[in-house]
Amino acid sequence: MTDALSPEARDDLLARGYSRRSFGRIAALLGGGAIANSIIGHANARSLTAMPNVDVTKLVRIGSNECWTGPFPAAAKIGAEVVFHGNRYDPTGHMHSNLLSTVSAVENIPEDHVIAWAGSSDPLMRSVVTFCSPTRGLVTANPSYEAAWGVADWLKVPLTRIPLKAENGYKTDVRAMLKADPNAGVYYVCTPNNPTGTVTPLEDIAWLVENKPKGSIVLVDEAYIHFSNTKSALSLVGQGKEVVVLRTFSKIFGMAGLRLGLSFAHPDVHARMMRYDGENETSMLPMPAVACGTKSLTMAADIAARRSEMIAARTMTFDHLTKRGVSFIPSDANMFVLDWKKPAGPIKDAFLRQNVLIGRSWEIWPNASRITVGSMAEMEAFCAALDHVMA
Repeated sequence: MTDALSPEARDDLLARGYSRRSFGRIAALLGGGAIANSIIGHANARSLTAMPNVDVTKLVRIGSNECWTGPFPAAAKIGAEVVFHGNRYDPTGHMHSNLLSTVSAVENIPEDHVIAWAGSSDPLMRSVVTFCSPTRGLVTANPSYEAAWGVADWLKVPLTRIPLKAENGYKTDVRAMLKADPNAGVYYVCTPNNPTGTVTPLEDIAWLVENKPKGSIVLVDEAYIHFSNTKSALSLVGQGKEVVVLRTFSKIFGMAGLRLGLSFAHPDVHARMMRYDGENETSMLPMPAVACGTKSLTMAADIAARRSEMIAARTMTFDHLTKRGVSFIPSDANMFVLDWKKPAGPIKDAFLRQNVLIGRSWEIWPNASRITVGSMAEMEAFCAALDHVMA
């Protein structure tokens, strides 16, 4: 298994403090097999697998931050047509390059700063491998998306988690992150944050970039940015900063099951990440997803309409929660955290008895649940179930 690592990669790992015993663990992690699936699967807490006798299609599924609907119809049509040419790795010979050029045009960033992946999980894990080490840790908010935590644990990388606080609006405190570990390898900022949906201002991210130690990166996860009007960190990538930005088509584009993601970074930063057989992971992409994603990126009016649809459903839900006196954190994305003031596990079970599947809790907030914002009808069903559960 360690044969997957080139001599250059092995030398780099040894120079950064990894042992030769780590080679197999890193190769297993980035090979896309059981280890990677275990780490990402644990972070996503796929509770559906715990209900083998439940017909999930009959449930209101607002627990996994999936979009309430599928890809934009015009994009899905193009993707479906490509299925009939699935015998080819790239049916036209330039579908992959068309995706990159479209991303470049839409985001106004050089094409050589963009890499496409089968989802955004691999570049997230790869960033921890590349820039962290036994002596340079990972710093994140808490709660936040835990996949990077699992990678740190698997590689025995020091992990520091900075609690989100009410006095800071539950946004990531970048100054506290840097103070907690002034020599970290990766400072991970998910914005809008999962699970809170709170935004870290671009000015805060830029401050962290300017004050972090040389050679480290700020890893900005923008999986939910299309649900928000916040400024992207892509401008920092365009300035050549030590920043990696991740995007996914799994959220507003409704393509969670199709697997397509993007990473943005200066070519020199990407080159460091690609030492670990990354080209194999990025050259074999699902072409129906590539076709669907390429078209989706150009559909600005449809993106805005879907964002407005989500905001309307979220606003209705927040109004209902306020009337019922239920505590929640205002969100700028398609999810929010609701505080039950008592253990959340039994409440989740009570919702399931009402055919509503809500999200999980984080260890730091055992009395809270993450709720995905679904369609208006789904959120009306959630509100009705909440009234029943609270009766």
